[in-house]
Amino acid sequence: MQFTPKLTKVEPSIFSVMSALANAHNAINLSQGFPNFKSDQKLIDGVTSAMNSGYNQYAPMAGNIELRQAVSNKFEILYNSSYHPETEITVTAGATQAIFTIISAFIKPNDEVIIFKPAYDCYQPAIEVNGGKVIPVALKAPDYNINWIDVKESICSKTKMIIINTPHNPTGTVMRENDMLRLQELTNNTDIIVLSDEVYEHIIFDDEQHQSVCRFNNLKERSFITASFGKTFHNTGWKTGYCCAPKPLMEAFRSVHQFNVFSVHHPTQKALADYLKDSSHYLELPDFYQEKRDNFLSLIKDSRFKFTPSKGTYFQVLDYSEITNKNDVEFAKQLTIENGIASIPLSVFYDNKLDHKVLRFCFAKTNETLKQAADILNKI
Repeated sequence: MQFTPKLTKVEPSIFSVMSALANAHNAINLSQGFPNFKSDQKLIDGVTSAMNSGYNQYAPMAGNIELRQAVSNKFEILYNSSYHPETEITVTAGATQAIFTIISAFIKPNDEVIIFKPAYDCYQPAIEVNGGKVIPVALKAPDYNINWIDVKESICSKTKMIIINTPHNPTGTVMRENDMLRLQELTNNTDIIVLSDEVYEHIIFDDEQHQSVCRFNNLKERSFITASFGKTFHNTGWKTGYCCAPKPLMEAFRSVHQFNVFSVHHPTQKALADYLKDSSHYLELPDFYQEKRDNFLSLIKDSRFKFTPSKGTYFQVLDYSEITNKNDVEFAKQLTIENGIASIPLSVFYDNKLDHKVLRFCFAKTNETLKQAADILNKI
């Protein structure tokens, strides 16, 4: 008997590979994107309180209404934009589930989806398992800016969706107002859907302003936003996020969501709803993470690594071209095994394994961990 899976060329995730290598060699793990400090005790206690208060059965399919209202209020505060909590916001099992559900709801065989490489590794498999075709547009070092001429040339009658990610994982760059205006111009009067991955919306630096698609009316009408409470509140293991879109798009989303997840952990939703009532819990995040970025870069300023400070996310790309000519995968493994520090090579996110001699390091760590990591990097 022979079984043929729909995805046949899937390799082990680089995040799993590097984390396993870090564990095997007792290395400092700056590869996978998770904090090594705890979430706010008030939020943790809120989940316990919600369980003790009886929030232990299914939440509504679209999510706890208090949480959806809190998300709606957040958009009003941050972007002067609105999503109706009853019809335009859905709580999801993390942003990745939201992304997969959006793609599953709309992408049919032979539909084309434009994504920007290097890209978060869930995009392409989700497209391909639904029969779609990935159309990659490369972001090139050192700036990793979008070439909108390339995007325009990639759009055709088969283009169904464009996926953007700002602040951008893995490069730490951000899209600016002009980028969003170009995207709006290129998609205007088309049936193209925009999937905007905004999980790092609150982690943005140097007085940059997060350019959410909801700031641009024509874009908003055709766009989904996916977001992550796990990234925002230092609890990635809770796998709780949300999705926003105009009602017609959200109706299509929920038609799939209700049959693969239906609802998300109820006590966590209740706790988050209460926690979001204090806007300082997310408004203070840029300063919190910029201090960590600045500390990390200050500690390695005299190393042989070159860098442009990250503009967003909790990742920093370091250029090692003055240290060795080895390809980035080989060098990342060497650093983990021989030097005791794990990172992520960026070439794995390109179809042609484009190697810019850079590695991605996560700085969502305690100052003690960052000091230990810097001591290693300074000796290389």
